[in-house]
Amino acid sequence: MRILHTSDWHLGRAFHRVNLLQAQAGFIGHLVTTVRERAVDAVVVSGDVYDRAVPPLAAVELFDTALHRLADLGVPTVMISGNHDSARRLGVAAGLIDRAGIHLRTEPSAAGTPVILRDAHGDVAFYGLPYLEPALVKDEFGVDKAGHEAVLGAAMDRVRADLAGRPRGTRSVVLAHAFVTGGQASDSERDITVGGVAAVPAGIFDGADYVALGHLHGCQTLTERVRYSGSPLAYSFSEADHRKSMWLIDLDADGSVTAERVDCPVPRPLARIRGHLDDLLADPELARHEEAWVEATLTDPVRPAEPMARLAERFPHTLSLVFAPERAPDDPRVSYARRLAGRSDEQIAQDFVAHVRGAGPDTAETAVLREAFDAVRADHTAREVAR
Repeated sequence: MRILHTSDWHLGRAFHRVNLLQAQAGFIGHLVTTVRERAVDAVVVSGDVYDRAVPPLAAVELFDTALHRLADLGVPTVMISGNHDSARRLGVAAGLIDRAGIHLRTEPSAAGTPVILRDAHGDVAFYGLPYLEPALVKDEFGVDKAGHEAVLGAAMDRVRADLAGRPRGTRSVVLAHAFVTGGQASDSERDITVGGVAAVPAGIFDGADYVALGHLHGCQTLTERVRYSGSPLAYSFSEADHRKSMWLIDLDADGSVTAERVDCPVPRPLARIRGHLDDLLADPELARHEEAWVEATLTDPVRPAEPMARLAERFPHTLSLVFAPERAPDDPRVSYARRLAGRSDEQIAQDFVAHVRGAGPDTAETAVLREAFDAVRADHTAREVAR
């Protein structure tokens, strides 16, 4: 069976206020063409179809167009909801859409109920594990500790139990939206840390022939059977070096996997340039970036006059301007934002405690801070889902 694995469409998302809807429509067209020309038997979309729980109408219309075009090909599609999606909204009319060969899996309770597709060698069971917010699904899975590993492990136990009861030789594909150990994050994924832990081990998926992951935006191979497709478009300048693609997976009769990357169209390349303003404007090596979307980091010791206007004369698609004067880290003039760069909310809170009383939080206090951040994040997720 030939499977096309994609994820993290984030329909409705902009890039530094640049509307990406046309580029996203271009990707959908490329996806449909790939399905047709490469004789794809099934498409899997591993979450974050939309960029937010209540997407703009134009994004919903594009999704509707995508569903119709995939259904017209007669190629089954399996989709799950991600942490950016509202599972309830995405799952509306799932039963009806199912008849058209578009299988939406947004309910955690259905983790052990697969979509069964058949090829010349027998059945392939597709198990959809939507994003599992631990605080919201721990009761469904009967786990005491609300953590990613606990709930995802319980969901995979249901998958393995169902698979064990199926005819011998049944192959399996698991769709999951999670942060798996070994994956490389970018700046554009929403934090899903719970209890100080975001990642789950790849071994949690043992027993599946192929695991189609979503959430991280870089295309990655964790094992031969566990892969991220990444997002089809770049959604932050941290993805400037990404090669955006989908996985074309051939699942053989014995469950072995062969994978090929299929490149996605690039609406405009990204570039990160850094240096003194005058040098950036004069450097001939930067000519290749003149038509790119540009993030410029200026290291001038004193902020230059009209830097954006001057940059735009050479780099008309400059979208982001960062000031990072060349100073020692302990220089009091180093900005607050630079001092906090790369630190989590929890670490910043711990630093604040240390600053105001002269010593950081002890073990018990750290646990209280962690629980507070987890509670706020879980409450935000619950409110998003309820919208």
